[in-house]
Amino acid sequence: MTDERLPDGWGFRPATADDAADLLALVHASDMTAIGFADFTPEDVADALTGPYGEVALAPNGAIAGWGYLEPGSGEREFIEVYVHPEGGLPAQRPLLARAVAAARQRGAATVRSASIPSEREWIDSLTAAGFGFVKQYARMRIDLPAPAADPVPGVVVRPVAEADLPEFFAVFDAAFRDTPDHQPGTYQRWHERYVDGHRVRWDEWFVAEADGRIAGVLQSAEQGEDGDEGWVKHLAVRREHRRRGVGRALLAVAFARYLANGRAQAGLGVDLANPTEAIRLYTGVGMEPVYRANVYERAL
Repeated sequence: MTDERLPDGWGFRPATADDAADLLALVHASDMTAIGFADFTPEDVADALTGPYGEVALAPNGAIAGWGYLEPGSGEREFIEVYVHPEGGLPAQRPLLARAVAAARQRGAATVRSASIPSEREWIDSLTAAGFGFVKQYARMRIDLPAPAADPVPGVVVRPVAEADLPEFFAVFDAAFRDTPDHQPGTYQRWHERYVDGHRVRWDEWFVAEADGRIAGVLQSAEQGEDGDEGWVKHLAVRREHRRRGVGRALLAVAFARYLANGRAQAGLGVDLANPTEAIRLYTGVGMEPVYRANVYERAL
């Protein structure tokens, strides 16, 4: 079990919107140490602050030395994120992890997960000491824009999503991910609240692919500001009966072109390497390459 105690003179308090700039700087410092570039945006911070739990650890000088939170949208399986400043923040790592686990337990979670870059030895040691075990690996993919030219996919038409499409958009997404071992059932209302209600949605970066007279696939982009230089594919899903027909490839080609037109220099996404649909083959097939890999760890509560 981890030690929840901070050193003398340190303290905890809830994370607030007023901390956004400091939290972004903290995560960027952590990212630079772990992967060599900043992989978090102001929109990511804002999204994280909407989650059910978030605390910061304060060093004796009052500076934020660490941040722990539960990702928004979790349910029976909560996902924990903990960031500590590479210069002096390590004493907050295990206490923040322990408190996040306790918060997940209080919310009735059956399991908790977290992730680590394989080189983050201190964080991996903290996770294993807290009873977490390795589950699988994700890859963070990227492509420079413009992407290589893609041939049209016969019989597939890709267009921006319309408001009337949203219920079916969710239905395609939900049905597609039911094929994965880690699927957590959700409702349309919960999804709408998580990604649409009160969010600055770039509707021109959300797409549906139609084939055989129906929506065969969907692509949802992440919320981001105008100054972001990377378009991010949050979710891509294709109905089972339409897989291996180029629907995913067609969606990506149109999304990449839109990202470029919107001033993005790159496109990125995360892929579960344990996905039985072998999505990684789709992404490498359109020219994307892995930037880094992250291991996922889990603990039953």
